[in-house]
Amino acid sequence: MKKKLVFGVICLAIISAVIVFGDMINTDNSKNSDVFHIRLADPSIYENGLFQESFDITKGEYEFRFVPNGDSPKTLTITLLGEYFSFSEDFDLKGTPHQTDISLYYTWDYDGPKKIQVFEDQQILIEINPNGNLVGSVSLELIPIK
Repeated sequence: MKKKLVFGVICLAIISAVIVFGDMINTDNSKNSDVFHIRLADPSIYENGLFQESFDITKGEYEFRFVPNGDSPKTLTITLLGEYFSFSEDFDLKGTPHQTDISLYYTWDYDGPKKIQVFEDQQILIEINPNGNLVGSVSLELIPIK
């Protein structure tokens, strides 16, 4: 039994390392350079429960990417406003269970439309509302699709 437990812990550690480091190795930074990136983990970055920031964006297709965990806000409301662009959506946190011989673990992601199309170069105001969960951490980036 002890050998089985040690073997399971080693397998879980290897799988975790492959997931974490494999994504970093296979990332082509010239293709995936983000237009916007924020790690929401500190209540002091919010004003009246909202995070707001402006950034420049060029014409093209973009995709939201999230790095959530089980403590992340259950719903993130993301609004993008520009002179020629408007987008607002509620993204709901979903956990997917994974059963192994020795444990149950979850992977997390947000459900919602993750791709947007911008038709004109412009400045965008992003507003992120964690709907009251100011301490649950999540990273969000907006990257171009090439």
